[in-house]
Amino acid sequence: MKNKYLLDTNVVIYFFNGLTDDRSLVEILRSSFNISIITKIEFLSWQKLLSDVALNDKAIEFISNATVYELDEVVANRTIINRQQYKIKTPDAIIGATAQVHGFEIVTNNVDDFKMLDLKVTTVELKE
Repeated sequence: MKNKYLLDTNVVIYFFNGLTDDRSLVEILRSSFNISIITKIEFLSWQKLLSDVALNDKAIEFISNATVYELDEVVANRTIINRQQYKIKTPDAIIGATAQVHGFEIVTNNVDDFKMLDLKVTTVELKE
């Protein structure tokens, strides 16, 4: 798989929760498990983890397999431009800017959050 992907928080939660068995997502996770620092923060502060120590430990282990892209000056500047040009929430602007700066395709089921940023977007199938 030659594309580079950045996973949005919703997709990480869907996979971790067993809500998708999309084969393409499994392959993406094997070859290109990249996330923004925002996704790490959102995922590990997910309310479901607060009341279950074992699940929280499993989440920490799971996310430790990802390459986490920090909020550096270049991403911060791109985020500022995105927020100035579009009505976009700060977390989504940071995730989008991370994808723009590093040349990633976004994997998300919240397509509307990123449509104005002219990024290539991949969605995943959820179990019925």
